[in-house]
Amino acid sequence: MAKNDPVDPRVRLAITQWPSDAPRGAVTTFCLEQGISRKTFYEIRRRTVQDGPAAALEPRSRRPRSSPSRLTEEVKEQAIAVRAALERSGLDHGPVSVHDKMLAMGLAPVPSTASLARIFRERGVARLEPRKRPRSAWRRFVYPAPNACWQLDGTEYVLTGGRKCVILQLIDDHSRYAVASHVAWAETAEAAITVFDRAVAAHGVPQRLLTDNGVALNPSRRGSIGKLVEHVSAMGVEAITGKPYKPTTQGKNERFHQTLFRYLDKQSLAESLHQLQAHVDAFDRIYNTERPHQGLPGRVTPVTAWEATPKAEAPRPRPARPLFDQPVPRQPPTNRRPPAPRIGSEKDLPVGTRLRTLTSNGTFSLDAVIYMVEASRAFQQVLITHDEDTITVTDSHGEVLAVHTRPAPGVRYVGNGRPKGPRPPNS
Repeated sequence: MAKNDPVDPRVRLAITQWPSDAPRGAVTTFCLEQGISRKTFYEIRRRTVQDGPAAALEPRSRRPRSSPSRLTEEVKEQAIAVRAALERSGLDHGPVSVHDKMLAMGLAPVPSTASLARIFRERGVARLEPRKRPRSAWRRFVYPAPNACWQLDGTEYVLTGGRKCVILQLIDDHSRYAVASHVAWAETAEAAITVFDRAVAAHGVPQRLLTDNGVALNPSRRGSIGKLVEHVSAMGVEAITGKPYKPTTQGKNERFHQTLFRYLDKQSLAESLHQLQAHVDAFDRIYNTERPHQGLPGRVTPVTAWEATPKAEAPRPRPARPLFDQPVPRQPPTNRRPPAPRIGSEKDLPVGTRLRTLTSNGTFSLDAVIYMVEASRAFQQVLITHDEDTITVTDSHGEVLAVHTRPAPGVRYVGNGRPKGPRPPNS
């Protein structure tokens, strides 16, 4: 019998009724037959004499006399209240975020992240994700200093009345610092130049600018040079793009979009670009200075990481071309959107990537679930990159069309979050 295994009640009863005139060696034989030690036998006999046979039939409680590290109900309620406040504000409210917030508020004692996770599960407020890939499984590349590389990307937002606009977000790769954000009616080269120049005026010139392969950002892989590329190259900035069909290259910016939308969902729906810009500016301030970033060493804020390392040396501006070496202006394209090239065979794609052609409604099916992209993309060939949590849809140029989170079991349709019906005129 193991050390902590309880003694069978029938064995305890036999010990309490043990005859005082039992022959020599009977105790040893009995203990061997029942799988208990002589010490246990005599301990039960001692309790029988001291407390009576009834008390000896039940094992003593192993609970300690005191539990100094046990969390009180008051501490648990504080943790639940902090989590609720973060959730109402649209900020991350997991165990790590709640732990950091309680430390910043000067509360004591502060439970560990494991204890907070247990409290949230007990109270039924935790969002359980057993299929989520553990953080230790990710290997992320980070540039060694601020201004070594900036990431620029745009995400769509719907104002009141169903009017669509775009939020352009520019972050520093090393520190995750939001260097600038800009709200515009569409993702254009002019809007991208505006947000880039705003960031340069405040924080200096970066060495590189990473974007996707969108027409407005960097169409170099399509055989043309965009206005943004020309603009940043004149400053000596190296314009780089992610590999086609690999939207995870801009993963930091995609994750930044998710955090922004979680915040915007808790704010009043913006009625104008000016009001939305105010919401985004407020988010940038909280994100940079108040919110510890779980992707940074030590879970510091982005501004702390930005100031901890000297900035990368600014590049030298590109010298102007001689007049006789000026490029010949290209004729404007006849189509607004260049035709999407066909993608190769699905068997040539990496694991976790599917090839689909959108239906007449702009949807596709994956694992018995129908996902909506956009009706205007009907019959377009797209690339589906998926893992256990996220499904990313890109076109043949590598431009991200939609990002979906895998739904709960039983859900058979996932929309794109946009209002139904014809698109209202932008006004």
